[in-house]
Amino acid sequence: MRHWFEDLADYMGPAYLRYAFTKGTEQEVGVLADLLDLAPGDRILDVGCGPGRHSLELARRGFHAVGLDVSETFIGLARESADREGLASADFLRGDARDLSGLRGFGEFDAAICLCQGAFGLMDDAEGDAEVLASIAAAVRPGGGVVLTAFNAYFSVRHHVEASFDAATGTSRERTTIHDPLGRPREVELVTRCYTPPELRALVAEAGLVLTALHGVEPGAYGRSQPTVDLPEFLVVARRPS
Repeated sequence: MRHWFEDLADYMGPAYLRYAFTKGTEQEVGVLADLLDLAPGDRILDVGCGPGRHSLELARRGFHAVGLDVSETFIGLARESADREGLASADFLRGDARDLSGLRGFGEFDAAICLCQGAFGLMDDAEGDAEVLASIAAAVRPGGGVVLTAFNAYFSVRHHVEASFDAATGTSRERTTIHDPLGRPREVELVTRCYTPPELRALVAEAGLVLTALHGVEPGAYGRSQPTVDLPEFLVVARRPS
């Protein structure tokens, strides 16, 4: 079945990369490499990669990145960027984050990332998010690291006044305007599942991972800050037991 986000991705295309939250890629990847203790040549899985900005930056730094996204439009853009830059160590394929069986040819990964609600948080229900995390956990080698971001439920309730928050499902619904590459607007509804730290800890444990850290962050300003109600995202750092 076609995911609702695919229509948005088809409409935005390369205009997605004009949004401010996409401009901190280099800073984010630098922090991720440190948190995951990456070594040159490590293989990194980027789930919900969008147009591939994190995968491409990882490849520029000497890692082998494999990006997966549900949007064929975004995967096409990522491949075009990799070809243009001659990044042979960046691969991209379309797929469902809940089923990563199509990645078997790549073997186990040294680490995996899932950022900016690229997959986690965009499923139709909480069970879908649990499936995403379980699939990611199974894709990394024993001892491999996992980093994902999740939208902060506390922040949504306190600050996201233009959105409606459904306390029963933990979802935020927002009417917003997106633009195509020519700048033409379209009003759409964004639905994002939000989480609290206890919920994230439970999901990490359910996926068979060991939580090593949980930080409060915002796009372009990743770091080791304590979670607060005033930072929009949680950065979850976990590891698959050896």
